[in-house]
Amino acid sequence: MRGSVAVLVTVAVSGCHNPTLPIEKLEDPASCRECHPQHYAEWSGSMHAYASDDPVFVAMNRRGQREAHLGTFCVQCHAPMAVALGLTDGTSFDPSALPPKARGITCYFCHDVAKIVDDHNNGLRLALDDNMRGGVADPVDNPAHHSSFDAMMASSTNNSQMCGSCHDVVTPRGVALERTYQEWKTTIFATNDPAHQLPLTCSGCHMKSEPSIVKIASSPSADVRSRPNSFHEHLWPGIDEAVTPFPEPEVLAAGIARDLDPALTIVGAAPIGGILGGGGICVSPQGGGLLTVRIDTRGTGHMWPTGAAQDRRAWLELIAYDASDRVVFSSGVVPDDKDPEDIDDPALLRIWDRAKKADGSPADQFWDVATVQSSLLRPPVTLVQTNPAFDHSSTATFAVGALYNQFDHITARVRIRPFSRAVLDQLVASGDLDPSLAGARKTLEIAGATRHWTKAAADSVAPSTGCVADPYR
Repeated sequence: MRGSVAVLVTVAVSGCHNPTLPIEKLEDPASCRECHPQHYAEWSGSMHAYASDDPVFVAMNRRGQREAHLGTFCVQCHAPMAVALGLTDGTSFDPSALPPKARGITCYFCHDVAKIVDDHNNGLRLALDDNMRGGVADPVDNPAHHSSFDAMMASSTNNSQMCGSCHDVVTPRGVALERTYQEWKTTIFATNDPAHQLPLTCSGCHMKSEPSIVKIASSPSADVRSRPNSFHEHLWPGIDEAVTPFPEPEVLAAGIARDLDPALTIVGAAPIGGILGGGGICVSPQGGGLLTVRIDTRGTGHMWPTGAAQDRRAWLELIAYDASDRVVFSSGVVPDDKDPEDIDDPALLRIWDRAKKADGSPADQFWDVATVQSSLLRPPVTLVQTNPAFDHSSTATFAVGALYNQFDHITARVRIRPFSRAVLDQLVASGDLDPSLAGARKTLEIAGATRHWTKAAADSVAPSTGCVADPYR
């Protein structure tokens, strides 16, 4: 965000005409803690707070400045207040040299947005005033700042564009590399369908309300009203975690597991008008011997994975055993020190964006990307069960030949890493990333996408096919 300027807007603000905190104080997240301790605690351990301090980001920006002269391209989203306040041009970015008000995505940055001018690359413009905007329709007077209702931030009226403005990225080459908002707009969740409680926005999923907290502030000097479901979580878990010491790591890890575990499931197709089907893992003599695994994203409001999908690595791990517990077939068994594409597995189900340079070779750093070949899992796009697009699942098919006769039990699970080893190793090799951090990003498991099949159970419901009902132990 280059050259942010104050934007004059007309708003209905709370009646406090002489707030005690100057704008410089409001810009510091620590100033919010006294009246909003729960918001502050969650934010302080979030990847929003960590955005400018993440050593992988710092390393990538440093290398990108040398190789592609990126300027503020990266920091405009990772440290937007630093750019808005003219504290960095991105070229020699060092978060430790910035004041707290300019590090990460702060409370002030989100709550002072006056206008959305674009839907990608941080198209948000700030008022740079003492009026904090939010989703409460009737904000109360308080001594710290003016307050106003903003439809862009209300759960019931926002259209996700404010979130999308930073979470969609178009590179300097013009490649739409991160597309979460554009993906959401194609789903059922963006439709106006009150009968199905839609639309459901980014904040509806990623800022869950907490019924037990009925006040959004705890100011000792203001009459803060109780409102049902007024508090919204400020943790925004995804799949990334801090790799250096940072507050609340257990809280963020629990939030990631809570949101990631139900994102995918290995399950059979639902019959028209029915509930979810059984199956999901099928062994069949058809075609000389086939093993299939059906993966459904069910309620995910975007492609999976999303965001920096060219850096993510998600894949299906499948292991079939005989009655002696000997492995007779496998795919996607990836050692911790390798990327899934390094294991020479032609049957591998790859679930990430494959980025290419202009010459067609793999692009490990985003500024080199010229084209993207996507193989992500699709979100639900229609509620009409007779529409062919209703089934948005993905099925992996493995030609196993006569081996299928030996299968006694099978395990299948989807695994994901926030970054490929190749990206991190390149940053280490260029001297931009501490080698000790290259392996710090852990591989995550997804409870909903972990399944077990047994021949005994399959035979009891569908002899010789194993493709009906729910033969899981």
